[in-house]
Amino acid sequence: MSEDTPPQDAPPPPPAPPAGGRPAGAEKKVVAGVLGILIGALGIHKFYLGYTKEGIIHICLNLVCLAGIIGLIEGIIYLTKSDEEFVETYVKGHKGWF
Repeated sequence: MSEDTPPQDAPPPPPAPPAGGRPAGAEKKVVAGVLGILIGALGIHKFYLGYTKEGIIHICLNLVCLAGIIGLIEGIIYLTKSDEEFVETYVKGHKGWF
């Protein structure tokens, strides 16, 4: 067996990133982050990411306490993650909080 050919039991190579180099779902990062920072108290960023239950909980929290700080923190977290981390955590992993 030559050194250039992989062994038969080697796993397949990872899929290539889509055209443009960003993973699918990464386009939601900036919008969700800005929504979280600007109007996070309403939980709109949760609904934008498809987290209906968490969005309703967020609205209820806002009625009883200051839930706006949660939206601000989550917006900053969204924007500071790399595209790959954001997609793995919030788009594929469906992590509802922080």
